[in-house]
Amino acid sequence: MAHPVIGFIGLGLMGSNMAECLQNNGFDLVVMGRNAEVVATTVARGASEVKSAKALASASDIVMLCVTTSQVVESLIYGEDGILAGIRAGAVVIDFGTSIPTSTRKIGVDLSAKGAGMIDAPLGRTPAHAKDGLLNIMAAGDVDTFETVKPVLNVLGENVFHVGDLGAGHATKLINNFMGMTTVCTMAQAFAVAKQAGIDGQQLFDIMSAGPSNSPFMQFCKNYAVDGVSDLGFSIANANKDIGYFVQMVADMGSRAEIAEGTAANLLAALDAGMGDGNVPEIFDLFLKRTP
Repeated sequence: MAHPVIGFIGLGLMGSNMAECLQNNGFDLVVMGRNAEVVATTVARGASEVKSAKALASASDIVMLCVTTSQVVESLIYGEDGILAGIRAGAVVIDFGTSIPTSTRKIGVDLSAKGAGMIDAPLGRTPAHAKDGLLNIMAAGDVDTFETVKPVLNVLGENVFHVGDLGAGHATKLINNFMGMTTVCTMAQAFAVAKQAGIDGQQLFDIMSAGPSNSPFMQFCKNYAVDGVSDLGFSIANANKDIGYFVQMVADMGSRAEIAEGTAANLLAALDAGMGDGNVPEIFDLFLKRTP
């Protein structure tokens, strides 16, 4: 793949910046998306638009997906006019989203039957990093397939890791998000209990951050609970989805994740309370209502 044609589906905040980065580095794109304005902007930079995933796959050497859920990925792969119906032998599908590993591995088997490869490559960092090609990328899959697409991943990512067999990237991302979102929920509840107990939040932060509990997540929680600034940039709705996937992943392995179940229950309660669009540290408000 000296100069691969890239099909890109999922021109949201992250995906649109990734597409712009690829275009700025000379790659030809074929795109489809629901946001007509973003699609038009991408086309104005030289991309071609198609109306089905089948047509996109037929025109592409690499198909990139940056969508929200495993369900959406599966609908794009298996739909009547889906990627599987149009994929070319030798092409590679890259799923940049956060998906369920069992689903990823099943898709990989079905793509392999068509002579195509798959890499799961969930992302770290922000849309601003995406635009500048500075993402962290946790890629997994067959080593030869990974090496085939690595030059393109290197354009998008400052740090590109190969973490194992297909599905290991999504598993790594879910473990990472379990740790992060559970930490945020725990710290948000700590600040809520402190407020009800009459403990100064800034002083609590000063004490906790002087010890091993200090972390960027604590700073995000303090920013909201003490200063009223919501700046983590990761929504309760997304966290709820990812922790749910983590719980399912552990169940698929024949085990159980009780701590994650607790985090999931709190995130779901916040979602049910209409807080889904808020950043995760805002769950502080839910915990504040619960404390006596």
